[in-house]
Amino acid sequence: MNSFDVVIIGAGPGGYVAAIRCAQLGFKTALIEKYATLGGTCLNVGCIPSKALLASSHHFDEIKHFEEHGIQFNGAPTVDLAKMIERKQQVVDQTCGGVQFLMDKNNIQVIHGIGAFADATHINITAADGTQQTIEAKYSIIATGSKPATLPFINLDKERIITSTEALKLPEIPKHLVIIGGGVIGIELGQVYLRLGAQVSVVEFADRIIPGMDGALSKELTKVLKKQGMKFYTSHKVKEVTRNESVITVKADDAKGKELVLEGDYCLVAVGRRPFTAGLQAEKAGVVVTDRGQIEVNSHLQTAAANIFAIGDVVRGAMLAHKAEEEGAMVAEFIAGQKPHIDYNLIPGVVYTWPEVAGVGKTEEQLKESGVTYKVGSFPFKALGRARASGDLDGFVKILADAKTDEVLGVHMIGARCADLIAEAVTAMEFRASAEDISRMSHAHPTFAEAIKEAALAATDNRALHV
Repeated sequence: MNSFDVVIIGAGPGGYVAAIRCAQLGFKTALIEKYATLGGTCLNVGCIPSKALLASSHHFDEIKHFEEHGIQFNGAPTVDLAKMIERKQQVVDQTCGGVQFLMDKNNIQVIHGIGAFADATHINITAADGTQQTIEAKYSIIATGSKPATLPFINLDKERIITSTEALKLPEIPKHLVIIGGGVIGIELGQVYLRLGAQVSVVEFADRIIPGMDGALSKELTKVLKKQGMKFYTSHKVKEVTRNESVITVKADDAKGKELVLEGDYCLVAVGRRPFTAGLQAEKAGVVVTDRGQIEVNSHLQTAAANIFAIGDVVRGAMLAHKAEEEGAMVAEFIAGQKPHIDYNLIPGVVYTWPEVAGVGKTEEQLKESGVTYKVGSFPFKALGRARASGDLDGFVKILADAKTDEVLGVHMIGARCADLIAEAVTAMEFRASAEDISRMSHAHPTFAEAIKEAALAATDNRALHV
């Protein structure tokens, strides 16, 4: 029987990063993955492919505005969706291949098959051809990720009534794409097909889209996407989704009970994700799994079985790839006897639409709810020279700081390159920076990052210079 110091079940961002860190720390490490490729949801049917399609559709959208830059071309641009999806797959294949390279480089044994606990130190693995083996693990890390969630009355046929997985490889551009759920996944994929010519309608149960982020970001993104042609039906509870050949009918009630009926040729169900722990037989190892499929862990991500840990989407907290990566590294270091720590308040959230949306720390709604006295500094991108030069005028940066100490409590932004710009806010908050600290840092001109400095100046006695 093969024995390992650490065995990780699941090769997504959390799992493969945990494996690399374990190997770096000198542990004999194995990684179990049921699919033929590594990378999990993120690399195969999530973060990477969706960003590839967002990039391709963004290029197509930009062409429409080339003439104002003095760039002339004959005829209207057209979309080859099959070619776009082929490129997306090439990006996925290259990225997944890169993970395999890292496994080889770090001498991590990859075992393809479905892993299930026999007990706390033994894992049975069933390969795709039905062959079985059992390995021994001193420590195990569960990193099996999540699957798209749905509503109990919806029949996902994966042809016309689809999840995000199928939305990444549609055979045609929808005429009317109805999206159930106005969170990150729905909005990102909605913008992809909106740019390519589809009519897009979003039905959201909450009173605003991206409800987990700061309300000001939601309001601005709604305004921008409406301007682009996306339609929103917030505060609507979906009650029925039916298919009649190529026609999908979605029925929902608003807060007053008035019925909304939408007809489209595709319906994307994007109501979130659920932990995937089916088939693990975790109970045989003494691991506690809730009714929702979530694994219970302590502050060290340790399960009820002291030698078994769980990370990423199967445990509490935001379902984010970078959160899973941090947890994977933390568990590896904890097993090695180190004292790692994650500040979950400083894990940023990003929406990769254009304009991009990003936030870290407390939202204004959270500060109000907790009774914290705070001050706000905001600066619009349209006041930046760089934004005017590129034509990316939508959005703003908002900094929330403690009214007494000036410590930055939250940074929220929507605009060009915000997915990258948010890292400055994370760094500042990691070192307990004040708004004045940021305002006194030199920012290159002309850049989008100047909006952060200006927002910090605005939060420091309303000292913004360029507005």
